[in-house]
Amino acid sequence: MNSQAYLSELFSLDGRVAVVTGGSSGIGRAITGALARAGARVVVVARKEAELAATVDELTAEGCRAAWVSADLSTRDGVHAAAEEAVGSFGEPDILVNCAGVNLRPPMSELGEDVWDTTMALNLEAPFLLGQRFGPGMAERGFGRIIHITSQQAHRAFVQSGVYGVSKGALESLARSQAEAWSPHGVTCNTLVPGFVMTPLNARLSSDPEKVAALAARTLIGRNGLAEDFAGAAVFLAGRASAYVTGQSIFVDGGFSVH
Repeated sequence: MNSQAYLSELFSLDGRVAVVTGGSSGIGRAITGALARAGARVVVVARKEAELAATVDELTAEGCRAAWVSADLSTRDGVHAAAEEAVGSFGEPDILVNCAGVNLRPPMSELGEDVWDTTMALNLEAPFLLGQRFGPGMAERGFGRIIHITSQQAHRAFVQSGVYGVSKGALESLARSQAEAWSPHGVTCNTLVPGFVMTPLNARLSSDPEKVAALAARTLIGRNGLAEDFAGAAVFLAGRASAYVTGQSIFVDGGFSVH
């Protein structure tokens, strides 16, 4: 076997179908592009139609197969409808990436029920509902990959973690529960844990040069993250190479978490 065939055996996603929520911006868009360029047919699920269309147009222009679904994942009805529409593009998915999220961070003393409900619905309940919809089918077919994007706030409280940290910590617990349920049937469930990444979701901190510099200094690499830093890790977790990796939180943070 030559090197190209060997690498293809480990990392190619040819013949796979992926659904990526929040896949039209930031880390989600980088992951969408990585999975598509690795051979998967990808359905991007998000709210903004212009960003969705731009993401899919870029990929199809390169010869990738991609489609998009505009959906509101903050309600149960919206999640259920999005799941069924996504399946209509390329069939049942082999890969589910939950990247859609909201980053509302009022101080705990000012945290209202509305912010709590909105955050938990999008950051935790939508990944749960999508897992319930697609996980059993993956297990029945004997192959599946569920990947959640979490946060440093799942492990430590800083910069007013609030309900955001609660939702991401619970999402990592969800991954372990999903792994316990479905990994015996070929479905791995893991999380990618970013450091500080310069994306629209972090616009509040990104606008403060001093805080951006301080966060970069906290890494071992000496810079903050970029969306494209997640491409390789996502392809690894989505394919055959990661068959014995499940229930894990994999830090992609430039050493932020150990410094």
